[in-house]
Amino acid sequence: PITNFRRHLPLCKTSTSSCILHHIFSQTTMSYANTHVNVAMLTAGGLAPCLSSSIAALTQHWVAALKAGKISGLTVRMYTDGYKGLLQGESFVVPDDVLEQVAPLHDLGGSPIGNSRVKLTNVADCVKRGLCKEGESPLEVASQQLLKDEVNVIHTIGGDDTNTQAAELSKYLLEKHGGKVIVVGMPKTIDNDVFPIHQTFGADTAAQQGALFFENVVSESTANPRMLILHEVMGRDCGYLTAADAKYYREALQKKTFVSPFTTSAKSRDVHAIWIPELPIDIQGEGARLKKVMDEQGCVNVFLSEGSGVKDIVAEMEKNGEEVPRDAFGHVKLDKVNPGAYFAKNLAALVGAEKTLVQKSGYFARSAAANGFDRDLINKCAEVGVSAAIDGTSGCMGQDEDKEGMPIRPIEFERIKGHKPFAADQPWFQDMLKDIGQIN
Repeated sequence: PITNFRRHLPLCKTSTSSCILHHIFSQTTMSYANTHVNVAMLTAGGLAPCLSSSIAALTQHWVAALKAGKISGLTVRMYTDGYKGLLQGESFVVPDDVLEQVAPLHDLGGSPIGNSRVKLTNVADCVKRGLCKEGESPLEVASQQLLKDEVNVIHTIGGDDTNTQAAELSKYLLEKHGGKVIVVGMPKTIDNDVFPIHQTFGADTAAQQGALFFENVVSESTANPRMLILHEVMGRDCGYLTAADAKYYREALQKKTFVSPFTTSAKSRDVHAIWIPELPIDIQGEGARLKKVMDEQGCVNVFLSEGSGVKDIVAEMEKNGEEVPRDAFGHVKLDKVNPGAYFAKNLAALVGAEKTLVQKSGYFARSAAANGFDRDLINKCAEVGVSAAIDGTSGCMGQDEDKEGMPIRPIEFERIKGHKPFAADQPWFQDMLKDIGQIN
């Protein structure tokens, strides 16, 4: 697997809310050993190749805990469509005879209970979408639903936004209702950009799937003379997925056999540029370099992270008085600002392209079922996560980069942060950039 390892900077001084959160999660915990445990799960945010497998693994380890006598009883509830389902009381209890039949979920992509993008602390957005009434607090509505359903443990399967929302909910329950719901998060994001987690669920699978996607798309370079193909890869602030896609694709390309003097070759089907948010893009310089590739190979293939150049695009939109589309979390809607089209327009003229094709692999890659590497990681985190929940410990599961040996453990929620950049100085990535001629 291709990881995004970096020794990150020390954490900044915590905010007041973070200090409160630290107090909540570091205090003496309650234990659910030898008791009946009401477990709930929800999946939220965008898809990733791990959601179904995470639900299966967690369910299997809760059943194993019951059989081992660690708990005396078990009820498993699924909230449908993420936090939307929690706010609207939409859920179902998994029948006891089904709890041992969830293994097939490992083979499915997507979420078997549905996702949504909801920020519980964005009251206006929740009211606008009809998720709560005017004057209601989404945190209060969600808390009341958890209390009504008598939930002891909730597993939130999502990215940093999903799990920080879970932490806010747990904090609110303790402060306002004197009760504690154990929250054990499972970190899914194909961007692999969560501090201090070494590898997030689904990222490796998505990289392999993105490479597979381009193995087919690259053949379009033979459909027209002087073809420019931009493979747009998901990744708002982190270039991990684009870099890993390129690495897996080039490894597959090296295994193929080409026949001379036929014009399609390893060089014409190679990756000619890798543009990620962590590296500046000299469009003029790259245009000159890639024009030589176009002249020699008759095509140019660019792997582009969708977050590359977004700041420039947003600045141009704001300068022109255009509204910048954003989601409930304040993130720019990348599908609306369309970085691929922006770069295609600017690069096509520089390389003398006769035809330009922008292909996005994101939905193809993120909707796959988890591969073997991700399933193993999910299973290990689920096993430790269930034990932590029984012990009364909240946190987001993952390999903790800040701890010696990167142990899998429930990481304190106040330490969970998004926007971890890809470590572009890694030797394997630098060697790849040199090999394709992007750097000397």
